[in-house]
Amino acid sequence: MHDGRDRVTGSLLVIASALMFSLSGVLTKAIEADGWVIVCWRGLIGGLAIALYVEIRRGSLPRRSAFGLGWHGWLLASVGSAASITFIYSFKLTYVANVAIIYATAPFMAAALGWWLMRESVAPRTLMAAGLSVAGVGVIVSGGLGSFNLRGDLLAVVMTFGNAVFMVLIRKFSHVPVVWAGGASSFQLFAVGWLLGDPLAASGQDMVLLVVFGLAFAIAVILWTEGTRLIPAAQSGLLGSAETPFAIVLAWLFLAEFPPPVSLIGGTVVILAVVWHALLDVRASRNRL
Repeated sequence: MHDGRDRVTGSLLVIASALMFSLSGVLTKAIEADGWVIVCWRGLIGGLAIALYVEIRRGSLPRRSAFGLGWHGWLLASVGSAASITFIYSFKLTYVANVAIIYATAPFMAAALGWWLMRESVAPRTLMAAGLSVAGVGVIVSGGLGSFNLRGDLLAVVMTFGNAVFMVLIRKFSHVPVVWAGGASSFQLFAVGWLLGDPLAASGQDMVLLVVFGLAFAIAVILWTEGTRLIPAAQSGLLGSAETPFAIVLAWLFLAEFPPPVSLIGGTVVILAVVWHALLDVRASRNRL
């Protein structure tokens, strides 16, 4: 009974985290300030919130252990920072749907990198789903050829690759406190944004949205962390894929942004590949029990 309640609670937390993560596109486009201002304030607010969570969660663990990163942890944080910068700018330059759909392919990129760098085995279903998702992304990017959206689509591909590297490093550096690495990454973003942008020029309305953005990011990380403690990784991956449709629907509701037909075609291919692969992962994990 207790296990059943944990699974339900974990599932709800992961779905809630996907919803909070999916706010990124809407908030980025709703904020009139440039990308460096968003990077700066989202980094500061998100970093402070994550630091508070880590401090509360550490219990009797020495603070040095909870907040210590070492060079592995700082490398992880730096990769996350680079991916976050391209993430925000990609939203500024193309459709929210395009970014969300391209980002959905990150697990397949991570699988390819894991095979190449760490000689991890890759299941045939992963290869098939990856091939389909690459085809879908190709369709999306081709729709931006000759238009302003192409730069955003390509940045989204770079961002997705950065997040795939981040996923592989998490497995490689399993001793690193991942949540705090995310907090350290946020403080890096604050410093870079402060140096390269003009954060004090943000309007009052933008500042409200920036605070919401930072808190939404921190809450999403915390919900995902707590949720994945309670459910199998395969189930977490399946539920986390809800971020993509959430992002598309929110962009339609709040920004009246509807992607062109070519994005819908490519997006459908990617989403079907992701969901099909996730369902097979869940089935495989149940068969091992």
